[in-house]
Amino acid sequence: MKTEGTYLAGLGKYVPNLVSTDQAVREGWYDAAVREASGLESVAVAGSLSAPEMAVLAAREAVAHSGHAAEDFGALIHCSAYHQGPDGWSPPHYVLANTLGTSITAMELKQGCQGVLSSIAIAAQRLACVPDETAVLVTAADNYSAPLVNRWTTSRLSIFGDGAVAVVVSRAGGFAKVLSVGTHSVPAMEALHRGSEPLFPPAVTVGRELDYEARVKFWMEEWAKGNTPPMEHPGEVLRRAMDEALKDADITAAEITRVIHPSATVEALRDQWLEPLGFTLEQGIWDHTRRLGHIGPADVFIGLEHAWSSRLVGVGDKILIFTGSPGFEAGCSIVEIVSTPAG
Repeated sequence: MKTEGTYLAGLGKYVPNLVSTDQAVREGWYDAAVREASGLESVAVAGSLSAPEMAVLAAREAVAHSGHAAEDFGALIHCSAYHQGPDGWSPPHYVLANTLGTSITAMELKQGCQGVLSSIAIAAQRLACVPDETAVLVTAADNYSAPLVNRWTTSRLSIFGDGAVAVVVSRAGGFAKVLSVGTHSVPAMEALHRGSEPLFPPAVTVGRELDYEARVKFWMEEWAKGNTPPMEHPGEVLRRAMDEALKDADITAAEITRVIHPSATVEALRDQWLEPLGFTLEQGIWDHTRRLGHIGPADVFIGLEHAWSSRLVGVGDKILIFTGSPGFEAGCSIVEIVSTPAG
């Protein structure tokens, strides 16, 4: 999708205290050999601070950074990968009430780790259709400090981190121009994230832990029986999304100066994502992501905030932002930096 006149005007984040993987090994939470192979140094842990409360903190920072007034916003989109609070309650309206405080629509997008990227595409379309609106507020937050999650062992690909991000999407200007968004999905791969779990009743209602590794084990056993998993290489799926984004942005991969990627173990990041796209670890933000853990849909835009505020990227740089979600779907966005941080 080619985007016209769409900018990122404000970014805000909330990252709680970090717990080192060395401490996790000493406490018996994390296997020493797994830790050594992962390359991961620490993870953000929020304790009892809820995800929507973290989203409010990030949103206030993003709105202040954007220069937009509350009445400029036409919508709020809140993204998450894990449970946000009481059943039958609206996290996005909580965020709205504690930030803009206006009567605009507020909605939740449950697309896992790709939520913010997809929300930016939705925001661009909305702003193109509603002339009286100049901005959309996008937030994302998760807290995995919950009884039914073991952040250290739930997935061999990453450690789950806590935190929040907020992005102000604007057609009035900003620090980065959104050139395009590309996506590609392989819906048959939804079974990989489902494994042998029943669709009903939902796992959380019967006290079953979130355990992606159990689902991987199920499919390995099925494969051994001759039942081939519905699998494509994640990097190839991502490559199709990137090719679309590059085409719509009218640039080549050689013009990308920095890659903003999710937090993952070094092997998964390199072998499943970067190398299939033709990029190296040095072109990404590995030194940043190895310290925070994988913070759901907030992950890559916390990374963008880091790259911009620390001047890893500068005016004129074209950046590839990529992520993926269960489904399986991969998404990419091409943004161009148009201003530097104040001070």
